[in-house]
Amino acid sequence: MSVLTGFFLEVALILALLHAVKQRRKLRVRNRSLREEREVIFDFIHHVGELFADADDVDMDSLLKRILFFATRTGKASAGAIYLFNTDRSRLFARAVSGVFAPLYDSEEVKTTEMLAKSQYLESLVKTRAVAPSEGLVGSAAAIGNGIIIEDAEMDARIPTYTDAFLKIRSLLAVPMRFGNEVLGVVVLANRTDETAFTPGDLSLLQAMADQATVPIHYAGLRAALEQKKQIDRDMQAAQQIQASLLPQSFPQLENVQLAAYNLPAFDIGGDYYDFIKIDDDHLGIAIADVSGKGIGGAMMMAVCQGVLRTRAGQEKSPARMLSELNRVLSANLADDMFITMLYMVLNTRTRELTFARAGHERPLICRNCSESKGPEQLDAPGIAIGLADADVFDAAIADATIQLESGDGVVIYTDGITEALNEEGEEWGLDRLIDLIRTDHPKNPEEMIQTVRTCITRYVGARPQYDDMTLLALKIN
Repeated sequence: MSVLTGFFLEVALILALLHAVKQRRKLRVRNRSLREEREVIFDFIHHVGELFADADDVDMDSLLKRILFFATRTGKASAGAIYLFNTDRSRLFARAVSGVFAPLYDSEEVKTTEMLAKSQYLESLVKTRAVAPSEGLVGSAAAIGNGIIIEDAEMDARIPTYTDAFLKIRSLLAVPMRFGNEVLGVVVLANRTDETAFTPGDLSLLQAMADQATVPIHYAGLRAALEQKKQIDRDMQAAQQIQASLLPQSFPQLENVQLAAYNLPAFDIGGDYYDFIKIDDDHLGIAIADVSGKGIGGAMMMAVCQGVLRTRAGQEKSPARMLSELNRVLSANLADDMFITMLYMVLNTRTRELTFARAGHERPLICRNCSESKGPEQLDAPGIAIGLADADVFDAAIADATIQLESGDGVVIYTDGITEALNEEGEEWGLDRLIDLIRTDHPKNPEEMIQTVRTCITRYVGARPQYDDMTLLALKIN
């Protein structure tokens, strides 16, 4: 009995020893695997941080390729892709692809039979196919903000079925790239290289790496946006300088007429335009316009206006016919939501006769012997804005009007940014205030009167930001 007991004890000890050895081997393998994963993660963090910190201009594509390299290496995946949201976050696009990554959409469109560079063909298909939020596995991972693991892809209807063996997806991971509360994109890995299924541990590890990778991706995007803004600012500054050069740098010096002007754009590029054109020794052209579209489009229309006016002014002294010519030239180039209001005047400096035409612009004001009881009057002429009608309708609507000026008379023309300037309570400055100031300041010269208007508007508006361009022109007959 004692011999048998001893035998069983020896067997039990041997089995226990073998189990311990086996467990120890498993622990060594597990520890080695953990050390490898730790080294890969440290290597990943080091390289991504180094690429982000040392580069003066971060190349997003290089950054994403590096991230995907370490993601596939850590996940032991044979293929993968990184999807990022576009600027307006309406679509996800694959920005980096590794290995033979089979498209997760539209599998029937994949034709690889006669393709030599199959991986390049597949990469092109994946990168050109936009993914809507919540669409498919990629969109779902982005929408819910949590990772998705598919251990047996053949049993999941969301995975496309391919007949080509190299395209078959056996197992798949998809994790969102989260920066704070915002999802920047999705990392997808397909098929472990050892042909086993992905595990929840693989999912957790990939999620940790994806979240870590969003830090350089976020700041790389900020750097790219900042550089783009700097370029836009440089372009806007150049456009602003060009636009400023279109406005008169000096006014014609006339013996019997005083001139003054004031222009203040609401933004870097304004939509107001004015000009004084000395047509000949006896005629002066005066123009003011307001382009409905601001920015560079408005500046381009200003340049065209100036070109046509200065080219044709010597041959065409009728303001109505000049505006008709502008309508024919500009209408074909105006956007559907853009139009131009314009007032063009021709003053005979010898006879003091003023002829004008109005293409939907504010009515000019004339002050004759203005006093406390008598203010300036509005001058009217028919017409519609440039760009609102074809040539026949425009020509039929517009006509010249003529008045005779005398010594001491003054004329003021302006854009609606003057009268529609808003104070902090949202109230307009208004035409009545402009008329009152002109009546009070009429004895002064045009420059002093314009300065008074400018000061009063500034005081009225206060701290409220300017939302429209302001232009004011004045002339006085000596």
